[in-house]
Amino acid sequence: MKLGIIGLAGAGKTTVFEALSRNIQDDSHKKESRIGMVQVPDSRVDILSGMYKPKKTIFAQVEYFLPGLRKRDKERDKKSGKEQDQWVKVRDCDALIHVVKNYKTYGLDKPDPYKNILALDQELILADLIVVEKRLERMRLDKQRNRNIDPEELALLEKCLVMLENETPVRRNIELAFAQPLRGYAFLSAKPVLVLFNNDDENDLLPEMGGNKINDTIMIIRGKLEQELVQMSEKDAADFLSEFNISVSAMNRVIEKSYKLLGLISFFTVGEDEVRAWTIKRSTAAVDAAEVIHSDIKKGFIRAEVLAYDDLIDAGTYQEARKKGTVRLEGKTYQIKDGDIINFRFNV
Repeated sequence: MKLGIIGLAGAGKTTVFEALSRNIQDDSHKKESRIGMVQVPDSRVDILSGMYKPKKTIFAQVEYFLPGLRKRDKERDKKSGKEQDQWVKVRDCDALIHVVKNYKTYGLDKPDPYKNILALDQELILADLIVVEKRLERMRLDKQRNRNIDPEELALLEKCLVMLENETPVRRNIELAFAQPLRGYAFLSAKPVLVLFNNDDENDLLPEMGGNKINDTIMIIRGKLEQELVQMSEKDAADFLSEFNISVSAMNRVIEKSYKLLGLISFFTVGEDEVRAWTIKRSTAAVDAAEVIHSDIKKGFIRAEVLAYDDLIDAGTYQEARKKGTVRLEGKTYQIKDGDIINFRFNV
């Protein structure tokens, strides 16, 4: 799962990135694009590792991406008419974390979070509109030259054009946002968005937005405070959390929200060599989950031997679970459940 961190200037994107990724850099690197890899906390992996005592324990991972954009790049892009560098860089992200400033800075006006959300959405919409208009123009020229065009793709792009011209992000139409013929475009406004209100240290409340409704997933982070938290020892961090009445760190809360936002679940493979968590979309068929591990497993798929995590814990051991009849064989179309422990049988 790759999450792109975006926001208007001064929203606190770098602070939030460092709080979520634990990737702290000095000021000389602040303007560069940065990547932070974080393990997905999962007590089930710890327990399975304790049971099997494998050589390796591998957690699922989240990749946070913070695009860098220097002023000279921005000016160059304006003159050339090309898409701004930061938008090119986040197009391959699975979802976007929109950091919204929700604290007053001395000497500046109080921020308007709702207005700022709309302002950045307009940037995403404009970037997508440019892509759609260019592609439609090319398709029209191809049609005039009697070249083959995909009528389904054309129809979907025309629907996108209507939405974007009406200043509506593509993600408001779920079927359009996930349409297979449009996947290659990686539309920015089609990506799921987590709106992260960046509060000051003492504020744990959502902002007042005058009755305006946000249609995206929202949550609060006290960015500066959480950035300090990840630089502390485990004991100091625990005291810090208690002092500021924080029950779960922002890193863990954002991961949990992001999984829900993208409809993701985890399944496990276990053994003496390795205990590992794998991330897939909810309702993924067994044969497609096999491909996440290796394409050969999908190619030679025979059956999936499945045991629910809770059934293993209830039985105590895999052998006891087998005796109780909770280990079962499933075919290609079986939809993987969160927490399934799977042994794929295959022959290549």
